[in-house]
Amino acid sequence: MEHASAACIGSGISRQLRNDAAISLSMIFVAALVFYLVAASVQALAPSSVFAAGCLLLVIFALVMHGLEFHSVPRFGVANRVTAVRASIISLVSAIIVFDYGAATPDRNQEFLIGLVALALLLDGIDGYLARRFRLESELGWRFDMELDAFLILALSAACYLLDKAGWWVLLVGLMRYVFIIAQRAYPALKRPLPPSFRRKLICVYQVVALLTLLLPFVVPPASIVIAASALVLLVYSFATDVLFLVRADRVS
Repeated sequence: MEHASAACIGSGISRQLRNDAAISLSMIFVAALVFYLVAASVQALAPSSVFAAGCLLLVIFALVMHGLEFHSVPRFGVANRVTAVRASIISLVSAIIVFDYGAATPDRNQEFLIGLVALALLLDGIDGYLARRFRLESELGWRFDMELDAFLILALSAACYLLDKAGWWVLLVGLMRYVFIIAQRAYPALKRPLPPSFRRKLICVYQVVALLTLLLPFVVPPASIVIAASALVLLVYSFATDVLFLVRADRVS
């Protein structure tokens, strides 16, 4: 019965949505594990990288399942599945950065890492298009996509630091989002919703492209320092603009 398939359980999440999400994420998780094992064999990755990537992806998918109450669409949707695939890629990228820069084939792993990040960047544009095309936009999809972007930027900034492309300050590019979250606790007005901004989207894309460029073997200081500094300056400008907007809005109200 149609009415029964849409029956709500527990916190108000429909059984259809929960089952669809669970099946989708489970299939992607299994496929990701197979890919991790193949990649580890071909690229001579450390076993710890496969284990860490799998654990990180499991945590991400568990958080997605926990956040289904913020998904207003009755099915999980192709857009969220694409984002989940991107999560599997970002999990492996993060694991390689942490565990494999001291491997016996660092240059080979670096090229593989660049390819993975480029693929994740491509999928980042596809999932948003699919959500709009099939009217599957939701707060869950928006948060899923945004937090993955933030985590990828953090991982890439750590890679740039580990590769000596810039000083410790390059980590601020990846930490800025999390500093903002901490600031929201101290100043609740920063939790107010922000209006859509092309500037914000453009600078976010620039962060990923700039950090990806820094991973290229031939991009070295001082050129790498200039690129990293430009990414940080633009990010500080973007966050400062949003913070000032929120502070002014709070004072007016």
